[in-house]
Amino acid sequence: MANIYFNASPKKNNNLKPKDETISFLLNYSKALSVIHYNKLKFEALQN
Repeated sequence: MANIYFNASPKKNNNLKPKDETISFLLNYSKALSVIHYNKLKFEALQN
């Protein structure tokens, strides 16, 4: 039974390099995101 579920782990690809556009998009999104906590509620607002 153990042989059915055992697989060698795939090799990790350490050469992952995101595009500059992707990094820029994520940074701009995180700058525009505002999280407001009110009592036990959480509001997320995108400030464009």
